[in-house]
Amino acid sequence: MSWRAFIKPIFVVCYSLLICITLPFLILKLYEKSAPAIVSAWFVAGLFVLGAIPISLWTIIEHMINYTNPLLQRHIIRILWMVPIYAADAWLALIFPSFAIYFDTLRECYEAYVIYNFLAFLLNYLRSEFPDLRCVIEQKPQMKHLPPFCFLNSWKMGRVFIDHCRHGALQYTVIRPLTTAIALICEMVGVYGEGDFNFRHAFLYLTIINNVSQIWALYCLVMFYRCTRLELSPMKPVAKFLCVKFVVFMSFWQSILIAVLAATGVIRKVEAWKLYDVQSIGIALQVNTKFSYFDNNFCYIVYATC
Repeated sequence: MSWRAFIKPIFVVCYSLLICITLPFLILKLYEKSAPAIVSAWFVAGLFVLGAIPISLWTIIEHMINYTNPLLQRHIIRILWMVPIYAADAWLALIFPSFAIYFDTLRECYEAYVIYNFLAFLLNYLRSEFPDLRCVIEQKPQMKHLPPFCFLNSWKMGRVFIDHCRHGALQYTVIRPLTTAIALICEMVGVYGEGDFNFRHAFLYLTIINNVSQIWALYCLVMFYRCTRLELSPMKPVAKFLCVKFVVFMSFWQSILIAVLAATGVIRKVEAWKLYDVQSIGIALQVNTKFSYFDNNFCYIVYATC
């Protein structure tokens, strides 16, 4: 009997034990006398997280059981791990706020890894269907840049175009971990200033760098899709592209929005809550509903063995 036959029963038992341990802990904390508001946030966020993680892990397990196309499925599995990592990061950051920046550091590095794997997934699919992809793209009409990058010279169709799109997307996988590491160091020496747009703090400068890097990576992915949308159409690339865009870039823009609202006084300080707490709650509340759509678009069924 294959080892894959034992994956599902082991997962069900382990996750049931996790729920049996975690849920009573949350309920006890919730009903303690004078429990602070943050404990209620633990409980609500914990329920959403406990609901989101099994959906994603079950899809990962199904891909492992029906591992019929390693060239594509290894990237899908790596992309799907983003959901439990997001969920665990959000909840642990609420419970251990002093370690939130370390949890977020790991999550942000994995975000960059997801971009790499998504691009590799698209390229591997195209190369499996069109072995001479360079020649296919060379036969296409010259593509012009979209606003606000109309001033750039057009990329020559063929290998040059592929390289520009690949390098443009992959620069984010280098810059994001680098800026995350710098943010971690700045936080340790007290000059980061999370949510503070003061020129004396590193938060403003790192936010600008991340913003530019993300916009360019997203733009290069859009250009790549515009060029290859007909070739990619059998694997429904729009839904997958929107999923990755939502997951990877959502947390960054959410953190910026929260910081702006806090700086303008729209969000006021409540007890000992910090911006990390608000950000973590926002992520935790979204993973159960929107990330299930993420899993559905990387479904295992098309790879299932008969």
